[in-house]
Amino acid sequence: MAHESQQTATPITVAYGDGIGPEIMQATLDIIKAAGANLAIEVIEIGEKVYLSGNSAGIAPEAWESLRRTKVFLKAPITTPQGGGFKSLNVTTRKMLGLYSNVRPCVSYHPFVATKHPVMDVVIIRENEEDLYAGIEHQQTPEVVQCLKLITRPGTEKIIRYAFEYARQYGRKKVTCFTKDNIMKQTDGLFHKVFDEIGEEYPDLEKEHWIVDIGAAKLADTPENFDLIVMPNLYGDILSDVAAQITGSVGLAGSANIGAEVAMFEAIHGSAPRRAGQNLANPSGLLLGAVQMLVHIGQSDVAEKVHNAWLKTLEDGVHTYDIFQEGVSKEKVGTREFAQAVIARVGQTPAQLKTVSYAQAKETIKVTLKPAVPVKMETIGVDVFLYCDDRDANKLGKRVEAIKNDALKLTMITNRGVKVYPDGISETFCTDHWRCRFKADKAVSYNEIIKLLSQVTEAGLDIIKTENLCRFDGVDMFSAGQGA
Repeated sequence: MAHESQQTATPITVAYGDGIGPEIMQATLDIIKAAGANLAIEVIEIGEKVYLSGNSAGIAPEAWESLRRTKVFLKAPITTPQGGGFKSLNVTTRKMLGLYSNVRPCVSYHPFVATKHPVMDVVIIRENEEDLYAGIEHQQTPEVVQCLKLITRPGTEKIIRYAFEYARQYGRKKVTCFTKDNIMKQTDGLFHKVFDEIGEEYPDLEKEHWIVDIGAAKLADTPENFDLIVMPNLYGDILSDVAAQITGSVGLAGSANIGAEVAMFEAIHGSAPRRAGQNLANPSGLLLGAVQMLVHIGQSDVAEKVHNAWLKTLEDGVHTYDIFQEGVSKEKVGTREFAQAVIARVGQTPAQLKTVSYAQAKETIKVTLKPAVPVKMETIGVDVFLYCDDRDANKLGKRVEAIKNDALKLTMITNRGVKVYPDGISETFCTDHWRCRFKADKAVSYNEIIKLLSQVTEAGLDIIKTENLCRFDGVDMFSAGQGA
């Protein structure tokens, strides 16, 4: 919501995309221009043509220059060619431009759009850069692959602060956090801890936390009990689609990706190539993404006109094929005709659906991180991961026990996170991937760890990877592993 003079056109970058993208983008631009949007548009090409030209990222260098110049990106859906070697453009864009916050309003439009949840109005705010989406994966043994789940304190603080600031600015009363910290006590545990810490700074807002499985069940069953939900990346990706679908249609949901400097706005649906070029596609998702863009660039008055005209169009029963219902809809229209219907209603407000106001959105949400707090960090051991195709845990345990190191002692061996030595049971299924935990009575140097690793190698054991066991200010910062 940068304050731009209405006399000065705001530069934005537009990509028409693939499949239905060009049709819904043209409809969207026609509507927002008719409502008075003052834009200086730079068009870039992204997606399938760029991929097939040999650019595995799907976006050319000059397109990056436009995005870095305008700092506002209105993006239609793209098609990623099938087969390996093609990077996700969305993931690349979010990471390259620091778009840490994904914002998806999920609203029901009962009775004009069929839904089992007629009073749903939930905003999903998803962390956009971290978690398993860091994409750090390795094949570690012939049988085991690994994906690293990365959760950082500053990344978590940014998204949690953004969620609370968004709730306050847009009049939301409650902020809910979903994690799985009963199992992932370090990663999801950090997300929950930061949520609780920052929540104390917002006494005017109600706070709650749900374990993500039961939280997801409640969201699907009684979404009216939620107001704004903030989540790590993977849960947010899945549940924002679920939330959009249970409003009545994923096709009606817009999405904002917000960074400290740049923002990207889009529909959440794909490029639907089978519907391309037929004047069938519903432009509503991209249009509502554009509404979020207009608010972001300080043209909230135009955003209100567009949003309310769109609501009035729904209310008048002018619907595209995907939401058309006999007995409810009055007229089935194509993409261009739907756009003209919205344009004809600019300046009108809905009679039954709730009129939208963006008067409260007066300034860009800025997030300031707290300074890092110094900690005393000690290394007190190491997890050594081994490849061994012999599935006998006791046999492996005796080989490892035979390694004599003055500083570091074997405390356990696990397989897929389950303790199998000592005192394992024969019923536990084992694969070829073993974690051997070595701990010390006091802090150890990395030289002592290197000495241990040399001894493990000399014993004929194959090391896959290692993870140091650290203690911060006297607290162990690693999973206990059945007490060892």
